[in-house]
Amino acid sequence: MHDPVDSSGFDEALERAARLVRASQRLAVLTGAGISAESGLATFRGAGGLWEGHRVEDVATPRAFEADPALVWRFYNLRRANLAKVLPNPGHHALVQIEQRFQDGFTLVTQNVDGLHQAAGSLNVLEIHGALRRVRCTGCGRVEDRGVEALSELPSCRHCGALLRPDVVWFEEMLPPGVWSQAERAVQRCQCLLVVGTSAVVYPAAGLIDQARRWGARVIEVNLAMTEATASVDVALHGPSGTILPDLIKRL
Repeated sequence: MHDPVDSSGFDEALERAARLVRASQRLAVLTGAGISAESGLATFRGAGGLWEGHRVEDVATPRAFEADPALVWRFYNLRRANLAKVLPNPGHHALVQIEQRFQDGFTLVTQNVDGLHQAAGSLNVLEIHGALRRVRCTGCGRVEDRGVEALSELPSCRHCGALLRPDVVWFEEMLPPGVWSQAERAVQRCQCLLVVGTSAVVYPAAGLIDQARRWGARVIEVNLAMTEATASVDVALHGPSGTILPDLIKRL
C-alpha cells in the first residue's frame, strides 16, 4: 500500500489514481454524504446536532415513527422539499462519465438517499440506505416513487389506506438484503474501488472498503479530509470531489 500524499505530491497521486482506473476492467464506487454536501444539500442539523430540539437519530428510528409518525414525516417532508432546490454537481457528472467508460463493468454503491446520482445520469446505482423520493406502505408493503411532491404529515397508501413511511433505512434497521448482496458482489468483483465523500465510519457500508481490499482491489479515496480508511488505501486524494473527479477524468 502507498502512504497518503501531501499536497505537494497531489499531481503524482492523481496520475497514479488514473493509472489504477485505466488498468481496471471492473470499477466500483462507494459514495457518501460528502459528494451531496457539495451540491448544497442541507443536513437539517442545527446547533448541537439538533433538529427542532430533537436529535436527528431520534426522528429516524422505527420507535420514533411508532411514537410520533407526524413528527417523523415533518422531518422527512422538509428533506424531500429540499431536494427540489439542489442539482447534481461536477462530481456527480464525472461519475456518469466514468460509468460510460466502463459500461457493464461499473457499479455505484451509495449511502445517500437523495437520488442525485440518478439525476446526473448514473444508471447502475445501488441505494443501500433507500431513497427519500420513495414511500413504503406499512400495510401492504407497496413501494412507490412520489418524487418531491408535498405529502401530508400522516400520508396514507392509495391502495390499502395504511400509513406510509419513507423508504429509507433508519437507525436500528437492517439494510435491504438484496441490494446489500449486490453491493458486496460488486466490490468483490472489482479491480478498483473509488471511495468518494464518505467518512468510512458508518457500518456496514464502510466494511465494503475492507472487502474490496481482501479480494485484491486497489482503493482510491477522494475526500475533503483524512478518514478512518486513509491509511489503508492505495491513493488518497484530499479536496472537493467536484474538482478532483473531473481532473481525474481528464487523465483517463
